[in-house]
Amino acid sequence: MVLNYSDTLYFKDIYGWDGYNGSRDEKIEEIKTRIREYPDFPKPGITFRDVFPLFHHPSLQHTIVELLKGQIDEKYSNRKIDMIVGIDSRGFLFGPELANALGCNFIPARKKGKLPGATVTQSYQLEYGSDTLEMQKEYVVAGKCAIIVDDLIATGGTMAAAYNLLTNSGVEVLECQCLVELPELHGRDKLPKQCPVFCLVEYGGC
Repeated sequence: MVLNYSDTLYFKDIYGWDGYNGSRDEKIEEIKTRIREYPDFPKPGITFRDVFPLFHHPSLQHTIVELLKGQIDEKYSNRKIDMIVGIDSRGFLFGPELANALGCNFIPARKKGKLPGATVTQSYQLEYGSDTLEMQKEYVVAGKCAIIVDDLIATGGTMAAAYNLLTNSGVEVLECQCLVELPELHGRDKLPKQCPVFCLVEYGGC
């Protein structure tokens, strides 16, 4: 994946930034080194991957959007992206900036009770109990084309709920994008095979 000249100009003109220097692999490795790990949080046996240190390095924030946008431009250059759907809550960190870079709408998928007005909902199972995602009905329009964004895919339940909410409403989901994937948890298996999952960084273990 190579950014074209117009992409580089976009990020320079909008943000006054020329990008983090280096190859694609070097950029991804730099992102990975900035993600902080906390063993045994929030409970023993779990390693928490904290993406917030990336926000102490503005050039890396824009590098993430650059890489996500580059993936979309490369694979879907013949498609019109109508919306980026960000999952509550860390999908809101990169989703709006990605939508701005693509020139499309950003739509939040929020936990139940957080959005006003008429909503469409999708419930999903957790390890203990269940939860529900909601989107404002007026923005979920059949025939539109979406990409779903979140910070991390682990067991995949929330991502699958967002996918099901959209497709059950007639929205085409081209791809799900995440900053981090934990492959050993097989989260992408919760999504149908026709929906690609693109992640910048992978970690072994939980």
